[in-house]
Amino acid sequence: MASLAGQDVSFVVLGDLIEKDAVVAGNILRVVNSAIYARRGEVNSIRHALSVLGVEKVRNTVLAMSISRMLNQAKTPPGWSMERFNRHSAAVAMLSDLLAQHVRVEYPEGAFVGGLLHDVGQMLIAMGLPKEFSDIQRIQLRDQAPWIECERSVLGFDHACLSADALQVWKLPDPIRFAVGQHHDDAPTRSGPVLPLGCVLRAANLYVNSLGHTIRNMSVDEQQSVEAFQGLGLAPDVLERLIEQFHTEHNAIAQFYQ
Repeated sequence: MASLAGQDVSFVVLGDLIEKDAVVAGNILRVVNSAIYARRGEVNSIRHALSVLGVEKVRNTVLAMSISRMLNQAKTPPGWSMERFNRHSAAVAMLSDLLAQHVRVEYPEGAFVGGLLHDVGQMLIAMGLPKEFSDIQRIQLRDQAPWIECERSVLGFDHACLSADALQVWKLPDPIRFAVGQHHDDAPTRSGPVLPLGCVLRAANLYVNSLGHTIRNMSVDEQQSVEAFQGLGLAPDVLERLIEQFHTEHNAIAQFYQ
């Protein structure tokens, strides 16, 4: 986490990290040789993959793959699917990163990591507080209330706050932590014309949920997703191209985040 999340990670360090893990290295080569990134001739080395994809793309992909693999080894309670969690988190990370490249947003370089870890608090509740997690499930099913409100009624806090606390413990940059803590806020605190990173995470999260890539079975208000995108100020044609690019990339590499 420390090596990959840092903005100053070098080409050599990143290559060395990937080459030490045969599974991740193999998956990176599969990604770079897939139809979406295909170039003339086969890419058969990590250094070559770095030159084709770029350090930022490779770093984000490796970080997501590594975290997904690590979490899949954890014991989870009934009602929790680590595969759904990984798929949702990776999709939000990918879309957040694309959006942050086209809007004026604080700390755009943290969009991918923020999207990847925005719901880690949900996982921590499920794994660390299984009884309370069961109570939240029961109340949500009975009352059909928003999940985050059920968390607050049972725990006195919600997963967004817990996600932000976890990122502080893991010493990730404050802008990412603040964004993660705000990703359910209707209007994250902003100053001036630059949008808070939390606005990007919120829009990406709502859209990914609207596609059915949710952590739990849940009803989704698609209008919320539309309004969140409108709040980013993207021109309709730009947004359409970004969404198309997201679907292309997601379909190509989502299999690696299960």
